Amino acid sequence: MAEDLLEKGAIMQRDKATYAIAPHIPGGLITDFNLLRRIADVAEKYRAQVIKITSAERFALVGVQAEDLDRIWQESGLVPGAAIGLCVRSIKICPGTTYCRLGVQDALGVGLKLDEKYHGLPLPYKFKIGVAGCLNNCSESSVKDLGLVGAAKGWRVLAGGFASGLNPRLADVIATNLSDDEALALAARVLDWFKQAGKKRRLGKIIDEIGLARFKEELGLPAE
Repeated sequence: MAEDLLEKGAIMQRDKATYAIAPHIPGGLITDFNLLRRIADVAEKYRAQVIKITSAERFALVGVQAEDLDRIWQESGLVPGAAIGLCVRSIKICPGTTYCRLGVQDALGVGLKLDEKYHGLPLPYKFKIGVAGCLNNCSESSVKDLGLVGAAKGWRVLAGGFASGLNPRLADVIATNLSDDEALALAARVLDWFKQAGKKRRLGKIIDEIGLARFKEELGLPAE
């Protein structure tokens, strides 16, 4: 049976004959507009069926052939985004104070640091991160395994959210009013804890099993 090609970042499509690939574009930001032209040229050359803008701030080239994958990656000059596999999948980032008039925290600065350090990090199960620069929460941090939401006094850090399945879960707030460095340090502790736990399920389900109080205690956070 045809399968995904993890080493090439390729996801088998419904037709069981073609693949979709999603290049990694940190934060969905493109400042070199020639990259857009290159993506379009490659998609046209290798007869992609469609380019899909994904919810993880990526372009997915859908309907490409297995034998063209290596050439597509080489000619695009890009690397695969972690769209599949047991790892940190996507880090969804809003414009924050860099571009948005409503931003109160530097979502792009913090989010790109998280992306650089953790995107694709192998873990026992899939893990998603969202970083929003204000309480409007455009990055949907409340349904991410780890979420940062900007407030006037600093970052609110959330853990354990997910939107998939029949019983989606809102993340729990585990800390408030953190500086950039404090939020990044807590993110590191959460990811290390999840890795050490070694359980093949979403973080939120583990929190439900052991209780939020114990989870926070093991992270060195106050219960209240």
